[in-house]
Amino acid sequence: MITIKTKDEINGIKKSCALLRSLFEELDGFIKEGITTKAVDVFCENFIKKHGGKPAFLYYDGFPASACISINEEVIHGIPSSHRIIKNGDLVKVDLGINLNGYFSDSAHGYEIGNVPKNVKQLNKTTKESLYLAIDAISNSQSPRVSDIGRAVFTHCSERGFGVVKDYCGHGVGLDVHEEPSIANYINPQYNARLKEGMVIAIEPMITLGTWKVHTKDDGWTVVTDDNSVAAHWEHTVAITENGVEILT
Repeated sequence: MITIKTKDEINGIKKSCALLRSLFEELDGFIKEGITTKAVDVFCENFIKKHGGKPAFLYYDGFPASACISINEEVIHGIPSSHRIIKNGDLVKVDLGINLNGYFSDSAHGYEIGNVPKNVKQLNKTTKESLYLAIDAISNSQSPRVSDIGRAVFTHCSERGFGVVKDYCGHGVGLDVHEEPSIANYINPQYNARLKEGMVIAIEPMITLGTWKVHTKDDGWTVVTDDNSVAAHWEHTVAITENGVEILT
């Protein structure tokens, strides 16, 4: 069931999203070659707790960390490790959520480390562009639907030769980590809810240099591309308000 948020609830979600936005601003100066993904996770967890929040992903369905940190062919749900060192040329995707007084935020950024190959740079750029094109699509529609998001993402990325992951998608968010509706990055009649005032959703394109097909590694969490091609991931939490679509993260 889709949850329509009250104005007070959206204000609470906004505060959580503002804190998450601040965390990503701090990460811009922290993530670099030579540090471990575990160090990034600890940095994020400490920041969240210092500011009165709780890591939304920590122990969610058993996930063992505060941040999902996925590198190169890892699409999503990468588990931070003290043995995984960030290297020159890596594309590092950090996916984070915060529970601030019962209100949830969700966002993901892709960080280019050092001398990233040109095609990977283009992939990361295109994925980020598709996120904003999706937001524009529902902003400019008189009666927006989930399919407007999927059409915008799929068209922009597939026309440039990139793969659009179909097995995972965006979702409702705000009063829990994951809520209805599902937000596919391609057009699927099963995922075509009408977007109404009071809805809060996480839009998150997951795009690859090669195949759209993915599988989960033996750790039970890390999702990788079937052909080991590099993947990019960007995400924003947005609210449908009386004044239009507002990016909260």
